[in-house]
Amino acid sequence: MLAEVIGLLRPTAGEAYLDLTAGYGGHAAAVIEATKSSEAATLVDRDQNAVEALRSHFGSEPQIIQLDFLTASRQLAEQGKQFDIILADLGVSSPHLDQGERGFSFRQAAPLDMRMDQSQALSAETIVNQWNEADLADILKRYGQEPKARRIAGLIVQNRPITDTAQLAALVKRAWPGVSRVHPATRTFQAIRIAVNDELEQLNQALPIWQDLLAPGGRLAVISYHSGEDRLVKDHFKQAAEAGYEAEVELLTKKPLLPSAHEIAINPRSRSAKLRAVVKIKRERTRYK
Repeated sequence: MLAEVIGLLRPTAGEAYLDLTAGYGGHAAAVIEATKSSEAATLVDRDQNAVEALRSHFGSEPQIIQLDFLTASRQLAEQGKQFDIILADLGVSSPHLDQGERGFSFRQAAPLDMRMDQSQALSAETIVNQWNEADLADILKRYGQEPKARRIAGLIVQNRPITDTAQLAALVKRAWPGVSRVHPATRTFQAIRIAVNDELEQLNQALPIWQDLLAPGGRLAVISYHSGEDRLVKDHFKQAAEAGYEAEVELLTKKPLLPSAHEIAINPRSRSAKLRAVVKIKRERTRYK
């Protein structure tokens, strides 16, 4: 949704830019080209491969931080930083899915990993082989909206140890016999990935910090791919914009922007994307005689 992002954020020369999920730099390159201020840009990603790609592409001028977006946001807020443009493109990236060895995809046998930050301890292997059945069922239902969460959790526990993604996908398929347009393991893999990377809780804690990091007149855009993510973004933006005289932002999107049919055709993974944005209200200081 590059065109939609640029249309909402309206980057102009000299503005400071914060990309909280910079990935391989697609959005960042377009924004920095418009701001002509790479020295005022900060690019964040927790994935080592992405950070190496960013450094190779952009060099030393943008500040590049290898941290999860919540930790990075807290550090930037503690430093008193503010930005004119903030972007968070949530969820898993295409390179994550395409790199089979990372374990994000069920389309080939790979280790049960799913860590965006490969230095963290918790992985999909720990969740699949060590969490109890009730906790497994809970994340499958809560993060994956999986109707057969209890059945799948039971199959996982009964068939431990599970050694790779192909074995896990085959177990899930046993709970959904027959032919389906969408692979039956899609929701299960999504739920486990969200749990491994603590995606929803990090987003919940980060949203108010992002609002504080906005300079007056600054724009914040968030792209979500999961109903839980979108609900958090929608509710936070709505509450912040409807706080009466204390409101700090105005909505730039009353309803989320969706990808065009053309974009979905060339990038099917974008079909669930929802883009929401706000602008920080400029307030004039009251002068006292």
